[in-house]
Amino acid sequence: MASVVLTGDTSGTLTVSAPLVAGSNTQTLVATTGTLAPIVSGTAVSASGTAINYGSIPNWVKRITVMFYGVSTNGVSLPLVQIGSGSIQTSGYLGRTNDISTNTAAYSTGFNLSSDGAAANTYFGAVTLTFSHANYWLINGILSRTDGNNQYRIAGGVILGGTLDQLRITTVNGTDSYDAGTINIFYE
Repeated sequence: MASVVLTGDTSGTLTVSAPLVAGSNTQTLVATTGTLAPIVSGTAVSASGTAINYGSIPNWVKRITVMFYGVSTNGVSLPLVQIGSGSIQTSGYLGRTNDISTNTAAYSTGFNLSSDGAAANTYFGAVTLTFSHANYWLINGILSRTDGNNQYRIAGGVILGGTLDQLRITTVNGTDSYDAGTINIFYE
């Protein structure tokens, strides 16, 4: 497909006509400065091995959503999300994960996704990483277990040494393996 480049005045209307299939579609662009970036889906992968890595994340990304569908591990180590610039950062994470009871898990080497671990735990939900400013990244989200006993609230932040370009889903001990479910990311 050929590229389309549009140039114009600072006022007025620009109309692009294309064949319509069923009905009419309208896209309105607001007056602003910046980049219009799409929402990009990563590749959904079967959760297996000790880490699931997403590399080569574009430098324009300001938000990443990590989705978990039926994910579990073969051990008791807590699921963990880590991000990095050039390499995965393994320190400096702040915040907590709380379940609906009184269990909490503080961060240090990554963002914990639950506060209690068991091989039988199966997780569903999503967490969102959001760029704040100057390589500061925030996380928030909710995961639930299929046994109905726990729901986890995740919130925290980390300062990277440069522009985020990778993300890893692993476990706190780094040796327990994922053995079920799928994981995917969207970034924008």
